[in-house]
Amino acid sequence: MSNEDGFRGLGWAHGALTVQRHAAMLAPVTFLLADGRQVSPMQVSPWAGAPGTEHLPGILQRLRGEWPCVPFGYSVPGDGAPEAWARLMEPAAADEEVHGHSSNHGWTWEPAAAGSLRLSIDYPQDNPIERLERTVTPDPKAPGVDITLTVRVRHDCRLPMGLHPTLRLPTVAGGARIEPGRFREGRTYPGSVEPGREVSAFDARFADLSMVPARAGGTTDASRVPLAVDTEELLQLNDIAGEVALANEAEGYRVRLKWNPEHFPSLLLWYSNRGRQAAPWSGRHVALGMEPICSPFGLGPATAVADNPIAKAGTPTARAFRAGELFITRYRIEAESL
Repeated sequence: MSNEDGFRGLGWAHGALTVQRHAAMLAPVTFLLADGRQVSPMQVSPWAGAPGTEHLPGILQRLRGEWPCVPFGYSVPGDGAPEAWARLMEPAAADEEVHGHSSNHGWTWEPAAAGSLRLSIDYPQDNPIERLERTVTPDPKAPGVDITLTVRVRHDCRLPMGLHPTLRLPTVAGGARIEPGRFREGRTYPGSVEPGREVSAFDARFADLSMVPARAGGTTDASRVPLAVDTEELLQLNDIAGEVALANEAEGYRVRLKWNPEHFPSLLLWYSNRGRQAAPWSGRHVALGMEPICSPFGLGPATAVADNPIAKAGTPTARAFRAGELFITRYRIEAESL
């Protein structure tokens, strides 16, 4: 195969997977469960690769599944945000790419051990990050996939970073349940992800995902997805134990994500629930992002390195990298029957 291959796949005793060169996104993934059923938990956007998508921002062109983001997030102005946030928020720079260079460009296939796929991407010369490398390896003994991300650092820097697993949801409202690991605090977004489509209260804290302060008063159960209303929301769980699961009760399986909480101390939950009406979303995107991060809601590098409210509360929102450093993190996606 040439290095221009857009997709490569692997099959093993417990499933099959596909990785694409563009943004190194992993999906679809099919797991063969112990009871003989096949399940495909990763999301693939309904417009992925359709005619005209080549004109979209790189991250959206073939949006699917799971991929790494260095740096994580994108800058937004602080209009309407509380002062503690607004003074730290700013519009995106002209050359800023949503979720970083690696999320918007093609990677290079690299030689890999048997039973693995490996890719790399070089960053522009003026970027403090030199290169990312990514290895995807199915577990030969189980319905699981182990992933390694290596970051090669060119210059000293502080950056937010994250992983971006995005899951397919059942069609019935509330047909799946989010099962987070133990966390210290939850926070709602300090603004509107999609104006007019808000559900959660503005810049609030909570201790239980089933009792999140609502914009209209009272609480909402954010542990059950998909939500019954059309919305686009972000919730962040800080100082989380490094594990989260989605129990798809409607389809009878659980998908679990495990990671190193020292590297990613927070979990960002992205509720993409028909809330975005503009193309290519067109009110048809229903998915759940379960994203381990070191970032404040993905509000961009400038906010992440500042003394923002999450960092002031004791949860890191950016990581210090050193010139010449080889940063390595490992995580896992697995499935089981309910």
